Amino acid sequence: MKKNNFFYSLIVISVFFFIPTKADQKFDLGKKLFLNNCGVCHALLDAQTSGYIGPNLNLVRFDKIRIIGAVKNGIGVMPAFEGILSSKDIEAVAHYVAIASNN
Repeated sequence: MKKNNFFYSLIVISVFFFIPTKADQKFDLGKKLFLNNCGVCHALLDAQTSGYIGPNLNLVRFDKIRIIGAVKNGIGVMPAFEGILSSKDIEAVAHYVAIASNN
């Protein structure tokens, strides 16, 4: 029985430490853009921001489509970022916020 436990432990360790994982480059870009453009106004735990002008993104979890619309067109006091950020950048920010706010 002890041999089986050792064998299973070895498999678990191998899975977590030796199998390479692919980084999510879109997530990383979105986080960088969020920190440079959004974090001053929005609180988001993953980004360690505590802005209070816009919604606390830890409490309101918008879907990616709604985030893209808000970033492109602005909403309330939030300015529109279309023309400031590329479509690729807006997609990356939305990807990041959608994932990070749902953790």
